[in-house]
Order: sequence, then structure tokens, then C-alpha cells
Amino acid sequence: QVQVVESGGGLVRPGGSLRLSCVASGRAFSTHYMAWFRQAPGKEREFVAAITYSGRGIAYEDSLKGRLTISRDSARNTVYLEMNSLKPEDTAVYYCAATSRVPYSYTPGNYDYWGQGTQVTVSS
Repeated sequence: QVQVVESGGGLVRPGGSLRLSCVASGRAFSTHYMAWFRQAPGKEREFVAAITYSGRGIAYEDSLKGRLTISRDSARNTVYLEMNSLKPEDTAVYYCAATSRVPYSYTPGNYDYWGQGTQVTVSS
């Protein structure tokens, strides 16, 4: 069983920045691909970014490229999502997910483990 716990969400003004963190339990971190998704009210869960075991393989949702940076710290079993130039339409619950099966998957169903999410609200 893998546990993932997100943190770092909050209220930020348009144009601001946030860094989200996701801590994954134990051995699983080194054997699982990690990703961030988000879900806005009334919308489906959508892919944001993904990273491989080593951290050298990274993928971003095309429309978000240039404003995001995903990274991982193996010593801390942690994946980060840094978000810049935030817009009101970035408002959503952001989820961390893990899978041992498929790298860079945009499909939520390919992820086996999910955190409870962290709320990001972008508003003036």
C-alpha cells in the first residue's frame, strides 16, 4: 500500500506563485511514477504534470507549460509542483497520484494511489 499526502495549497492572488508538496510512503517512492492532477468544481479531473522515478523524465499538460515545474526529492520521498503566474482558472483541488504501471499517463484510471487533495484558490 502506498500513501500520498499533499500540502501547500491556499489562497493566492492572480499572478502569484505556490509550491505544492506530495510526500509518498517508503519504498514505493523509488518504484512509482508520480503525477499531479487537478479538479475544478463541475469539471473532470485533468492531468497537470508527471515525473519518472529518476526525475529526468517529465511531462506537462500543454496548456500549462511555462508556468509549472515538477520535481522530486528522493531523500525526502517528496514530489513538488511549483506554479507561477497563477490565474483564476487554476483554481481547483490539486491531487498527487502514483503508479507503477504507466509513465506520463494523462488518464486518472492508470494511477493506483491518490492523496486527498489540496485546495488552490486564485482570487483577488
